[in-house]
Formats: sequence, C-alpha cells, structure tokens
Amino acid sequence: MRVYGYLRASTKFQDAERAKNELKYFAKKKGIKVSFWFTENETGSKLNRPELFRLLEITEPGDVLLVEQIDRISRLNGKDWETLKSVIADKGIKIVSLDLPTSHRLIDSSDEFTERMLSAINAMLLDMLAAVARKDYEDRKRRQTQGVQNAKQQGKYRGRPENIVLQNKIEGLLRDGKSYNYIQSLLGCSRHTISKVNKRIKNKNYVT
Repeated sequence: MRVYGYLRASTKFQDAERAKNELKYFAKKKGIKVSFWFTENETGSKLNRPELFRLLEITEPGDVLLVEQIDRISRLNGKDWETLKSVIADKGIKIVSLDLPTSHRLIDSSDEFTERMLSAINAMLLDMLAAVARKDYEDRKRRQTQGVQNAKQQGKYRGRPENIVLQNKIEGLLRDGKSYNYIQSLLGCSRHTISKVNKRIKNKNYVT
C-alpha cells in the first residue's frame, strides 16, 4: 500500500500546502509514510485538475489518497462527481480524509470483510460530504453575487481591484518580447489579463 497526499487551494494566492503538516502528523500517528505529495491551485468545482489526475494515473489498487477534507477532492456538481468517483473506483484506491473518521480505519483493516464494510460505509459518507461541499460552494457564489448586486445598487461597487504588481511583471515580459504562453506559464495568469496589459501598453495608458 502506498499513500499519496493531495493538497489543493482554489487560487494561486492561497496556500495549497497549508494542511501538509497536519497530514504528516496524521500519517506519523498511523505509522505510514506519504510516498509523494501532489499540490495544485485549482478550484474544486472543476473536474479537470492536472495534479489530481496525475496522482490517479500512478495509483494501483489498494493505494491511499490522503486529504485534509473531502472538499479538497470535490466541490463538483453531481454529474462530474459521478465521473470522478467512477475513476477512483476503477483504480481501486482508498480515500482517507481527516474529516471522515471512518475512513481512517481503511488503513488499519486487515481482513476482507471489514474492509468491504468500511468501504461501503465510506462510499455513502463520501457522497454526502461531496454534496455538502457542493452546496457550500454554490451558497458562497450566490452570496458573492448578491453582495455585488447590492453594492452596484448602492453605487459602491468598484469591481475587483487590479493586481498592479502582477501587471507590472506582465508588462516587463511583454516589452522583453515574451510570448503569451511563456508569460501564462511563468506567472499563472490568464490570457485575458495579458491581453489587457498589452492593450494598455499599445495605448500608452498603462498605469504603473
């Protein structure tokens, strides 16, 4: 049995490795070693997450996917969650999450009957926690939208503040003749942001 740690944060401005020490402590208590850590900054509401699927690609039946919370794996809608769940089931791996105590027993189980019972229980609980995580995501998005709408009605909305430091970096790279792909790969920004900075340069209206 190999154990793989998966760490995720929604944006590049958040610390995806925040929970790493807590997971290391859990592994040490259980007498297991994490073979490799997979870290990425991607929203959990999106199915296409390169590091998660790279992890799933190398796993073998009986391996463990270790996470802090189920929402690190999924804030997916129902259809996408079923797709991901199918991939995990086909690989025959175990999901162990700190917020799901019954899953901890999957590391210790030594007989087939106990493991099958635990797997059945955890499958049901995983579905419930994944549904809760999705609802939490949708509730937060709805509150954000309502907040923006209220602010607009009151004339207080100014939009998302611009990241001047990032734009300065983009401008410098553009002036050095770097390509959009290179800048996007280096800074992790969107092509839209690069294009916006490029237009400002051309119009000589870019604010430094």
